[in-house]
Amino acid sequence: MATPGSRQPVVCQRGGSIPRPLRSAEARSRFIEGSIVKIFMENFLTYDICEVRPGPNLNMIVGANGTGKSSIVCAICLGLAGKPSFIGRADKVALFVKQGCLKAVVEIELFKPPENIIITREIHVVNNSSAWFINKKPTTLKTVEEQIAALNIQVDNLCQFLPQDKVGEFAKLSKIELLEATEKSIGSPEIYQYHCELKNFREKERELENLCRDKAIALEKMRQRVERYKQDVERYHERKRHLDSVEMLERKRPWVEYENVRQRHEEVKQSREQAKEELKNLKEKQSPVTKKIQETEEYFESLDKKIRDKAAEIKDTSQKCKQKQDALEMKDKQIEEINQALRMKKYEEMDRKRKIHNTQKVIEDWKNELNTIADCENLQPQIDAVNNELKKLQEERTNIDIDISDLTAEKKNQEREMKRIIDRLGQLNNIMNMKEENLKVRFRDTHSALMWLRQNKDKFKKRVCEPMMLEINMKDNKHAKYVENHISANDMRAFVFESQEDMEAFLVEIRDHQKLRVNAVCAPAASCAESLPSRPIEELCRYGFFSYLRELFDAPHPVMSYLCSQYRIHDVPVGTEKTRNMIERVIRETKLRQIYTAEEKYIVKVSAYTNLTLSTNSSLRTAQFLTSSVDTDERRQLENEQQDINNKIKSLDMHLTTLFARQKQLERRDNELRQQKKELFERGNKKRQLESKIGVKYDSLRQLEQDAINLEKESQQANAKIKEINIQKVRLVTELMDLVKNCVSLNILKADLVLQSTAVAAEKNRLESEYKAASVQLRTAEQRFRELDDMKRVLTENCKELLNKARQVCKLSPDQHLPKEFQIVCLNASVVEDYNKQTEEIQQLTEFLEKKKNELDAYKQNISKVKERWLNPLKSLIEQINEKFSSFFSSMQCVGEVDLHVENEEEYDKYGIRIRVKFHSSTELHELTPFHQSGGEKSVSTMLYLMSLQELNKCPFRVVDEINQGMDPINERRVFEMVVKTACKESTSQYFLITPKLLRNLTYNDKMTVLFVYNGPFMLDADKWNLKSFCKRRRRLGRMDDEQ
Repeated sequence: MATPGSRQPVVCQRGGSIPRPLRSAEARSRFIEGSIVKIFMENFLTYDICEVRPGPNLNMIVGANGTGKSSIVCAICLGLAGKPSFIGRADKVALFVKQGCLKAVVEIELFKPPENIIITREIHVVNNSSAWFINKKPTTLKTVEEQIAALNIQVDNLCQFLPQDKVGEFAKLSKIELLEATEKSIGSPEIYQYHCELKNFREKERELENLCRDKAIALEKMRQRVERYKQDVERYHERKRHLDSVEMLERKRPWVEYENVRQRHEEVKQSREQAKEELKNLKEKQSPVTKKIQETEEYFESLDKKIRDKAAEIKDTSQKCKQKQDALEMKDKQIEEINQALRMKKYEEMDRKRKIHNTQKVIEDWKNELNTIADCENLQPQIDAVNNELKKLQEERTNIDIDISDLTAEKKNQEREMKRIIDRLGQLNNIMNMKEENLKVRFRDTHSALMWLRQNKDKFKKRVCEPMMLEINMKDNKHAKYVENHISANDMRAFVFESQEDMEAFLVEIRDHQKLRVNAVCAPAASCAESLPSRPIEELCRYGFFSYLRELFDAPHPVMSYLCSQYRIHDVPVGTEKTRNMIERVIRETKLRQIYTAEEKYIVKVSAYTNLTLSTNSSLRTAQFLTSSVDTDERRQLENEQQDINNKIKSLDMHLTTLFARQKQLERRDNELRQQKKELFERGNKKRQLESKIGVKYDSLRQLEQDAINLEKESQQANAKIKEINIQKVRLVTELMDLVKNCVSLNILKADLVLQSTAVAAEKNRLESEYKAASVQLRTAEQRFRELDDMKRVLTENCKELLNKARQVCKLSPDQHLPKEFQIVCLNASVVEDYNKQTEEIQQLTEFLEKKKNELDAYKQNISKVKERWLNPLKSLIEQINEKFSSFFSSMQCVGEVDLHVENEEEYDKYGIRIRVKFHSSTELHELTPFHQSGGEKSVSTMLYLMSLQELNKCPFRVVDEINQGMDPINERRVFEMVVKTACKESTSQYFLITPKLLRNLTYNDKMTVLFVYNGPFMLDADKWNLKSFCKRRRRLGRMDDEQ
């Protein structure tokens, strides 16, 4: 049973006014082996269930885009063991299963006498797997592929199977790929097989050539190496001859050994006697040296004891000298202190005399000034007048200070209130900044336009509102979702103008000059902001409605007017969960067209045909733009308060400035009066002050005169003290000189003793060195004597043994001696082995190389034979294709050629088919490439090439999907006529041409089959489709039209 969303193809055949049965005996006789008899799909892509029965010749599958034409092509490919990559739509076969289903079935019935083959593929979503059946019996993918290959079906060959998403890839085929696809499609199986054999033979031929070349080089190297070994072999044979001579001389060898040992024995014997005599002399010389060393050591110890004693005496004397020197330094310090004290007395006396002179001079000056001062007049009235004026000034200053204090306190209060208002406005501005940042992140161009607008508002005649998402302020943020779901995103970021002229000027600057993508709307000339709803909200409260959209937010007048006009926000109510629970009643009784509940939006429409009420609902999206809102009333009130406070602060500042100026005037007058009062007091007190000062100075003068110092007496006392100290110094110096003389004499004695000790130590060291050298020489002599004695004993025994051996070997008398013979350098026998081994390898390599050369010649002969069997039929085949292709292009007043492209006749993997076309008389022939020709030209070239293969084709069917999309109407008509003419000939393969549309008045053929694909909610179920009844109804309606 097909659902309203399923697609049911309609199959009919053009061939006269009365449709004929599609599966007549005549039709079955036109099927060739491998043609498609039936296509069955279940849960495949958008199909629930569908069966297609194509005709044996040309099958036109026609339907609007999206109806499911290409789904039939996908079913053919996947049902015949094709891979999803052949179609180019998906990478997994499970993606072709209809959404919501777990399994899809594709069944293809292929024509093959005496019994058709039915291939079934079940596609499972789980594990992306497939199950295969042949004639309803389970089988494997390999078996299906073998059956399909036996029928020469190649769904991976673009020359046979060209799906919609692969049409453009045909022009991308290289010449080599096009040749292989053509061979597989229309050539006999032997042609492609021969081509593959030629490529394999050529590959093996190259391998053999490289192998023969490498082996020939290796053979030459081995021959050169054997030539070098030849000289070593000759040396080896010479060595053999000398070995024979050596064998003869081996018998003389014991005599030579005996003679050598005997001579060595005589030499050792003489050396032993000499060592014995030398050892005796050394022992006699060493005895007196030992005695002399002992005497020297005793004398050195006595000298060392004397030196230590003298050093102790010198140390004690030096300590006493140090004490005397310290005492002398102390006496010098005492003398310096006495002199310093005397100098201080002199300085004090000089300073006293100077102070007396200065004091006398000051007293004289003050006396003269006192004499010049007249009697003091009466200044009291002037002082009283100044005091009265000062009192009045003080009272006025006090009053001004009080006023300033009060005004300052008032100003501080106003400033604190101003700060509170500014902070609150800052919070509100932060909300606006957040909204602007949101706008900048989501709509960068709109934000750039907003910045420009704020700098250029003076260019517009009337009011311009910023984007609605900035101007709209929600009274409660939880209601933002209703407004955002009701107003489109484009209008949310649109600028609102009161003047159409202003809007056009704005768009010219922003869109044309700055290239920014922005939206702008114009508010209606007649304001709609105050429009009344169709009924009061109180009437809808019983349904759970609490407000209309307009009452949920504030906005400038142009924005509100536009929204009321465009979105009727004044007449769209917002309800609660109660509304949702009784939504059917609400729709039926209120006749509202748009309704909002707590979480859903309902749109109600009335069908123009059935007059039935239809409603759709959708969940509300989460608000994104209006969640941050500013209370405009509060902001307006704060701005007014800020202005009032600014005015108050300015008034207070002006009053304070006046008071501060008056305060400074009073302060200056106060200072003037105080200075005047001070001068009056000074004039009255100056004489008394001078008399008092003169009396004080007289007292100081008397004190200075009493503090006089007797310098002569002080000097005499100091000289007496210094004389006594000098006497003590003389005594100390005398004692120090005696100690120094004693210390010098002791050092002289010590130095003499040290010199004697040094001489004795040197003599002692010399004697010890001589003793050590003599001891070493003695030990060496003893060791050498023992070694020579041992060697003499060993050599004596060897001489006896060798003599007996030589006599036994040669049977000679003891007095005969053999001459010494020269020795011959020998070679290793491995050289000969290597020489023989290399010679054998050269022989084997020569035979192997000869064998490979023969094998290479055989390959060349095989290549020549296979090439002849492959190339001649291939050239003939390409000539036929070229003849058809050129004929098709000529009929279109164009030129086209197909030839065999060869770069190197021996490189068989480089052979290819080259297509060259010319669509305009003024151009040259150009090779068909993905880039040179236009889309329509490529489509025409591809279609005509495939048509050139049609009559030569060995494949059972061909599929071409929507290749006419890029063609102009003229070329499309010409190509269609060629397709009909070619595909409807006798003994041609089955042809599927898929297209979404057809031109009018096309030429059709009786052998064509036209398959129409329809879909939609009013489609009949598949089991209710009856073509005959539809045709009868059509004829009946036609007769009724004629009668009228």
